[in-house]
Amino acid sequence: MSSSSSSKGFPLLQDLASYIPDSLDLNLDAGAKEYWFNCFDRLVLKFEQQAAKSQSSDPTAVERAAQFREHYQEKLRQLKNANVDPNDPSLTIRTLLELNQKSLRLYGFSDPWKEQKKLENEASLKKLHSRLKLIDQIEDENEKWIAIIKGVLAGNMFDWGAQAVSQILENDASFGLEEALERIQKRPWLIDSLEQWLERMKGPPHACATIFTDNSGIDIVLGIMPLVRELLKRKTKVLLCANTEPALNDITYEELNEVVKECCSQCEIINQSYHLGMLKIVGNDQNGPCLDFRNISQDLSDATAESDLLIIVGMARALHTNLNAKFSCEAFKLAVVKNEWLANYLGGETFSVICKYEKV
Repeated sequence: MSSSSSSKGFPLLQDLASYIPDSLDLNLDAGAKEYWFNCFDRLVLKFEQQAAKSQSSDPTAVERAAQFREHYQEKLRQLKNANVDPNDPSLTIRTLLELNQKSLRLYGFSDPWKEQKKLENEASLKKLHSRLKLIDQIEDENEKWIAIIKGVLAGNMFDWGAQAVSQILENDASFGLEEALERIQKRPWLIDSLEQWLERMKGPPHACATIFTDNSGIDIVLGIMPLVRELLKRKTKVLLCANTEPALNDITYEELNEVVKECCSQCEIINQSYHLGMLKIVGNDQNGPCLDFRNISQDLSDATAESDLLIIVGMARALHTNLNAKFSCEAFKLAVVKNEWLANYLGGETFSVICKYEKV
């Protein structure tokens, strides 16, 4: 897929000219700036460990990982202390996340979570059949959709880039979807449009849904794929969009192709839809965990142009970016707030839920 940006912009945006992807400009909020720079200064220590671990057979890995950390921390200091000019671009969480990915690649760590993602995908695929069976046993359509959406949200807990979650995962190897369902906020959620979504699902099916995915493992396999399957059952075409380049433990375009093929072997609905072209996988043209609709290729723009439903999943894509973005089709933004400061900033607590459904 071409990576050149579309001259027309993303076709599902209400207005490209007024589109601002980022929810927060750190240059305009001193408290936020102080918190997030300190947060990434600490988080990079985890990334250093993961980078070295990912290439443990390479004798230069530990040294290169340390060089990555030093480089990133120096860049953070420069950004934090730079004189702010009103004409400067916004300084955002997306800036800091993309800088992290760029710095990792600079020192030879293109995909530090590659093996971790592979293991988590394989483990989750073994549980897909029972997850789908559980959903199919729910006769009431409303209750079925509630279970599916809660599954998407619980799946979104599995994010190695979020310190609150990585601590849980490191300390409890048995932490799975059921445990995550218990950990996320109980309704009413911080942003709760679930009733509006349920009402919409009583209406005619969508023609085409574009879904921007997030993490590997439980998130994509046990959270997103049951959602995809339910849309396919309604004869809605589904475009699954994944990162073109690796970022944290987010699933990539190549990995998603493999996961979907394995899902096909376990579910005839997914299998038929995939081979009939009703389920397609596309790269999202992003090289970081956030989602900037200004950086979208013509190919992706063309592929998504006929969509009447846009689903954006995850904290980076639906909260750090695009929370306030307006689209020309129905939009459904789903995320768990896995950061205490951000949850408090939004008026909630850690593991609060964003379930924001917007009509046109």
